[in-house]
Amino acid sequence: MIAKPKSPFSARKPVSEAAASIGRNIAIVGLLAVASRLIGLVREVIIARQFGTSGEYDAYLAAFRIPDLLFLLIMTGSFGSAFIPVFRGLLDEDEDDAWRLASAVITWTALLVVAASVIVLLFADPIARHLVAPGLSPELQALSARIMRILLLAQLFIGMGIAAKGILETHHRFAVPGLAPLLYNLGIIFGALFLAGRWGVTGLAIGVVLGGLMHFVIQIPELLKVGLVYRPTLRRVAGLRDVAAMLGPRIIGQAAFQINFIVVTYMATREGEGKVSAINYAWAIMMLPNAVMGQSFGTVLFPTMTAQSERGDLDGLRETLTGGLRDLLFLAMPASIGLFAFREEIIRTIFESGAFSSASTELVVAPLAFFALALIFYSLVEVLARTFYAMRIVNVPVIAGVSIMIINVILAVWLTPKIGYAGLALALALSTAIEAIILVVALGFKLGRFDADFGLWFAKVGVASAVMAVVSLVMSDYLNAQLASGAIGRWFGLLFLGWAMALCGGLYGVTAYALRLPEVDRWLRIGRRALSVATAGRI
Repeated sequence: MIAKPKSPFSARKPVSEAAASIGRNIAIVGLLAVASRLIGLVREVIIARQFGTSGEYDAYLAAFRIPDLLFLLIMTGSFGSAFIPVFRGLLDEDEDDAWRLASAVITWTALLVVAASVIVLLFADPIARHLVAPGLSPELQALSARIMRILLLAQLFIGMGIAAKGILETHHRFAVPGLAPLLYNLGIIFGALFLAGRWGVTGLAIGVVLGGLMHFVIQIPELLKVGLVYRPTLRRVAGLRDVAAMLGPRIIGQAAFQINFIVVTYMATREGEGKVSAINYAWAIMMLPNAVMGQSFGTVLFPTMTAQSERGDLDGLRETLTGGLRDLLFLAMPASIGLFAFREEIIRTIFESGAFSSASTELVVAPLAFFALALIFYSLVEVLARTFYAMRIVNVPVIAGVSIMIINVILAVWLTPKIGYAGLALALALSTAIEAIILVVALGFKLGRFDADFGLWFAKVGVASAVMAVVSLVMSDYLNAQLASGAIGRWFGLLFLGWAMALCGGLYGVTAYALRLPEVDRWLRIGRRALSVATAGRI
């Protein structure tokens, strides 16, 4: 067994030092998320150029649903919010026990993964026909089943990468886990550029396998640095019962989230060819800012809040949470406005080429409008749900998640006949907003009043956002008219779009500064520090 010194995170840091550390980590994770999501955007553009909103791409996307449900359910549940609090606590007490726990959880989850793989391999065809792609043609259903089997291997590698990510983030190592998704996207791009031309979306699926492999392999050296010791065991070890107790509800919560997308895919295939693809493109675009903000904040804040909860430092946890929520909302509100205002120009200038036609643009713009407005709520849920798991309170986010799944299905069934496939996006957006409200109210009961000055602060952010919204909509109308008339080409339009969004963002920052919002100075300082670290080559 490899012996390591006592964790440096076991003692409580001074508030200013902890806040600075969180700020640096958020900046690092955020920069890596930007890089990964930009590569992901390039991935989507390349795929869109080759497949557009075609039935073949619908079959490819439908094939992901069950592997995602099974593997992300098992691995994310086991090595995410259920594992980190227990592992973190053991690291501070007895590191040998911590690694025995990691070994036991890896062994048990591996057995579950193998069992799930066998089931999907045997029943991929009926799953495609009756569950995820009922509206596609028999040929496309068979294609979806074949791709589903290939993706099982990819999800196995991604699952191991998720396990590595959970262990590394517990040690406050965020850079390498942040690089892993970038390599995953590069693998898919390789498949799209060099394999899809010969084998279609099957080649694209092989690229997913390569990306999943790289997602895991890049984290192995960092695991060795933190002293990973893996010894397969099915014994009951210290902490395993606690992980299992948290895992059950966590699995239910993850299942509810994934079932939402199975329902969306099921109903979208019945709305006609290209609808699954359109919703997926809109979702991918919304996830770019959400990854930079919501997921980055949640990733960085979670280990700190877990350590504070383990020490019984609820005042510190409340301070960490409220500070994080302020910074998150300060960034998420203008991002939501910008994405909504410029949604059509974004699709037209970035995606519209090759197989992705103007008709494809129209298909994507409708659901993107609803996803853009819901960006704030998606970002909030990322942080709020993790707060409960940090406190080892699993019932609240699970009950909220299951309730929202039911609400989403009801809304989808009600809205889709009225407004078409875009109703599926609206249902997801509304249910997520309800989930965020539920979690905020529940946290208020658990932690007490977050911030006495929050109302005034939020009003100032609202004023700055309103000023930005007016200018954004005016500039969007002008740019869209120029693009529609052909007065400017795609590349000049892309440059104009970048300039317009930068100008609107700058106007938001100036207005926020005039209203004396402290987040302006803080994010400028964090940005300068992160830039200096990046240029020094230490990330």
